[in-house]
Amino acid sequence: MGKNRLEAFSDGVIAIIITIMVLEMKVPHGETVDALLPLFPVFSQLYS
Repeated sequence: MGKNRLEAFSDGVIAIIITIMVLEMKVPHGETVDALLPLFPVFSQLYS
């Protein structure tokens, strides 16, 4: 398996994992910053 194919495969796996993580995020029930605070741990995991 060539290097390009391995890179494409790993990119696909990472994209699937990030998609699953985003789908687990809940929609906040409010319009203030306080409504977003419970989602901060999930959001921070996406970009760590």
